[in-house]
Amino acid sequence: MFKVTASPHIRDNMTTQKIMLLVIISLLPALIGGFITFGLRAVIVTLVCTASCVIFEALTRIIMKRPQTVSDLSACVTGILLAMNLPVTIPIWQAVIGSFVAVVIAKQLFGGLGQNFVNPAILARIVLMLSFTADMTTWAVPQYWKENSADIVTSATPLVSRDASYWDLFIGNTGGCIGEVCALGLIIGGLFLIFTGIISPVTPLAFIGTVALAELIAGNDPIYHILSGGLLLGAFFMATDYVTTPLTSMGKLIFGIGCGIITFVIREFGGYPEGVSFSILLMNIITPYIDNFTAKKALGAVYAGKGDK
Repeated sequence: MFKVTASPHIRDNMTTQKIMLLVIISLLPALIGGFITFGLRAVIVTLVCTASCVIFEALTRIIMKRPQTVSDLSACVTGILLAMNLPVTIPIWQAVIGSFVAVVIAKQLFGGLGQNFVNPAILARIVLMLSFTADMTTWAVPQYWKENSADIVTSATPLVSRDASYWDLFIGNTGGCIGEVCALGLIIGGLFLIFTGIISPVTPLAFIGTVALAELIAGNDPIYHILSGGLLLGAFFMATDYVTTPLTSMGKLIFGIGCGIITFVIREFGGYPEGVSFSILLMNIITPYIDNFTAKKALGAVYAGKGDK
């Protein structure tokens, strides 16, 4: 006798909470790099974003009379990712607004974790970018790397100035958002997620590889474009979100290539020096269509033809 039950049929002890905890661990190297580069205020921005996201999620679940979900740590991950996508000089009240957009608007109003159609941190960054452009494009570089001074001065990002060395980009001695400046930390965290099986390497490799190839064809330095801006942060930690990215390997490949092409076009021809956030958001929107296009035929399934009823 065969026992027929609803899927999933394969279970293990990996829970949402454990997955989110591993993601938090993977973010720590780049986050610590940002703290070292930008100092105490980077810590404050991160704590504010994380606490705000947790509070907004708890309050929203209470108001909507739904089971509490803050213990799954997804709100913590959203808060940390949002902070990593912000400049260290951002006003604290704007960081709180970003947390509200990420958790309440992008996530909870659509039903909570698993129901959102776009990455919450990505949407929050774009809303802040469009609403508070001056504050979101004021980058800071601490001078203690060069002059033993803890003062922070504004500077252009490496994508604009194009004057940073590979080493500066690698260790985080550049302007940019808190979590995107230390390429070493991002690579360590990304490899941790891949080797622990939390993410597939398909999307990050396709995303980074497409940008590198396009920049090479355009006559630019592909290594510089890989190490600068938010490419590594987006490729490893936001373009691999379980909820808003395709399920199949082919879909992940298409998603990564699409993100890479859009990022290249915006970087080269758009009004913003960085296109990673916009590319991921746009590809998030068409993820259901990619899933339908790349869906595999179920074993033994018989599908009706166009003329069948």
